[in-house]
Amino acid sequence: MSVLIFVELDNGSIKKTSLEAVTYGAEVAKATGTTATALAIGTSDASELAKAGAYGAAKVLHANATELANENAMAYASVLAAAIQQENSEVVILPKSGLCDAMSARAAAKLGASVVSGVTDLPDLSNGFKVKRSIFTGKAFANVEVKGAVKILGIKKNAVEAVAGSGTAEVVVFSPSLVGGDFVAKVISQEKASGELSLTEADIIVSGGRGMKGPDNWQPLLDLAHALGAATGCSKPVSDLDWRPHHEHIGQTGIKVAPNLYIACGISGAIQHLAGVNSSKVIVAINKDPEAPFFKAADYGIVGDVFDILPRLTKAVLDTK
Repeated sequence: MSVLIFVELDNGSIKKTSLEAVTYGAEVAKATGTTATALAIGTSDASELAKAGAYGAAKVLHANATELANENAMAYASVLAAAIQQENSEVVILPKSGLCDAMSARAAAKLGASVVSGVTDLPDLSNGFKVKRSIFTGKAFANVEVKGAVKILGIKKNAVEAVAGSGTAEVVVFSPSLVGGDFVAKVISQEKASGELSLTEADIIVSGGRGMKGPDNWQPLLDLAHALGAATGCSKPVSDLDWRPHHEHIGQTGIKVAPNLYIACGISGAIQHLAGVNSSKVIVAINKDPEAPFFKAADYGIVGDVFDILPRLTKAVLDTK
């Protein structure tokens, strides 16, 4: 028996959120006296997958069939279910993401497993199996007792810190049987933003709202993001107006993020936007309106014109390098 952890790949590399999931799974394995096994699906080098060992995985199952090259939630769920059965895994860990949410739901239906998403802490094993999860877009927490024979947990970003050790994992080819029904839905093509940091993976995000006053005024924000090594985001009105690409839209109906630092520039702080950012560890709001709602949610606030504040922040960052 082992704890099974699914790791997402991005251009063949293990995502940061997946390394956090491996760290979490290794801790669960230690607490339950078992081992941690990772599952990777898609194209990647064995040397890259072996890095999961530095975060606690003893073995990595690698499913790399041609038909699995594109992310297909139905097929990936079948691979996940097959790995759970092969490894006789009672606890399954996935990072919280759109792909993993779809996979975990389908795999749970196949196996009659219990699913808990948005898990924020290691399980309490003192009396059964209980986990703490984030609810109401991060405004509250629920303690959930998980009773299924197979327990599938979706781990929220930053639930644990991924710290690399010195180990390496054994990489084993995994070739489960797949049926035609797994490919009823086919991925015809994928369009991914290139040359940019992923919002879901970024440790720092600099985001702008209508206070930026137009699509031609974004350079001060981009300069700060570049200086910080940050990803860029925006509010829904900005993406609706086509000031910024829609894949940068952060909020309840866009991407939900959980960086270590979120800097909101000229964003008023509507509840729909806050729902997408309130899992951030530190929030800084910059707005010339001292009554802007964002200041109530922010850890730090700067009252002032973004076009005055942003160049000063950029200079301060560059002066420290």
